[in-house]
Amino acid sequence: MQLAASIFKAYDIRGIVPESLDEAVAEALGLAFGTQALALGERTVAVGRDGRLSGPALSSALIRGLVAAGVEVIDIGLATTPMLYFAAHTLCTSGIQVTGSHNPKDYNGFKMVLAGRAIYGEDIQSLRKMMEAETGQVKTGGCVRQVDVLSDYRERIVGDVKLSRPMKVVVDCGNGVAGASAPDIFRALGCEVIELFSEVDGNFPNHHPDPSKPENLADVMRTLRETDAELGLAFDGDGDRLGIVTKQGNNIYPDRQMILFAQDVLSRVPGGDIVFDVKCSQRLAPAIEAAGGVAHIYKTGHSLIKARMKELNSPLGGEMSGHIFFKERWFGFDDGTYAGARLLEILSRSADPSAVLDALPTSHSTPELNVACAEGEPHALVERMVALARFDAPAKVSTIDGVRVDWPDGFGLVRASNTTPVLVLRFEGQTPEALHRIDAAMLALLNQVKPDAVIGASTH
Repeated sequence: MQLAASIFKAYDIRGIVPESLDEAVAEALGLAFGTQALALGERTVAVGRDGRLSGPALSSALIRGLVAAGVEVIDIGLATTPMLYFAAHTLCTSGIQVTGSHNPKDYNGFKMVLAGRAIYGEDIQSLRKMMEAETGQVKTGGCVRQVDVLSDYRERIVGDVKLSRPMKVVVDCGNGVAGASAPDIFRALGCEVIELFSEVDGNFPNHHPDPSKPENLADVMRTLRETDAELGLAFDGDGDRLGIVTKQGNNIYPDRQMILFAQDVLSRVPGGDIVFDVKCSQRLAPAIEAAGGVAHIYKTGHSLIKARMKELNSPLGGEMSGHIFFKERWFGFDDGTYAGARLLEILSRSADPSAVLDALPTSHSTPELNVACAEGEPHALVERMVALARFDAPAKVSTIDGVRVDWPDGFGLVRASNTTPVLVLRFEGQTPEALHRIDAAMLALLNQVKPDAVIGASTH
């Protein structure tokens, strides 16, 4: 089978429909995944899909492939990625979500859990090889049954999270799949909800469902100004990431959210190991340690963070991209709705939630920046930068994922994206002067290996 190599990413499979990803690819993936699942003793695989227009056809084809492999499929239908993970924790231990995540509307793809773990890297390449060689095994005994997991999922959250008082919130789902579940869950928790763009529509007619982009939060900010709502919550296309906006219109980035979540979790899990990725603020580790936890910086990537949390038996992890992973009281997977519920539980104890959020430690920082590269170029550039990275004390160089240099008053990061052919840059300083100095030092290092580098805003 001829396949576009570019669709096999580090953490998932993703491509443009139908140019590089179509029903034949989905069916072949189902057969290969089903073959590998059965080899591990996994007889049942859950399948869900987000609200993209190509979702129903790709999901049907994926299920055909899984059934052909002899697998029992639990089809949960239209659902957020966290609801698929929930099914793969409560009904079985393997699952595939058909989702394009936060990519443009003509994309789609597959996020996969096999035998209880999110697969990535070599696992995904082994599926590719099996699909290309057409060595998936057809067996009898496959079947499909439909299961609606929403009521159990909602009950599990509402049974776990308790608000100290009712709150009024704006919830913007950006016409992504979270619109079919999140507003009702927040109402069930006792919130008054002002809904924005809850109708699931794969054309995304209002704005793109990616809360990591400030321009996508404009409607939440306007609604907060025009109403007496206390807080704004925004979700990405498949519901696994959360954006938070204060009454004053301040965007609380995920590394600052993590400070609040870590303080709360560590009050019940003293000494807990908290995991976060290299893009996060330098303010995060000291805050975790001050709250009695152990801070662990790690590689970017939701599958990688989850694997590291498992190794450490960590109660909490998070990424700058907005994936927050609660193991304490939850299952350890990233879930925007559940993270939002836990946030409201903490903030409902305060009369002024926005003041609590605005008081979290902050610095002067760039947004995530990108340098476009040729396919295959970013990792080679980073290897050369690692060899050249010589900074005088007190600077500390980490090469766990790219080159991150920490000074006493800020940090700079250059790493290779695992999903698109770009370098990812982020700079932070505790003062504007520190940010300017760090920015200059890191760009000087970058220019040694790529003199033609053009810095652009992140496209995620």
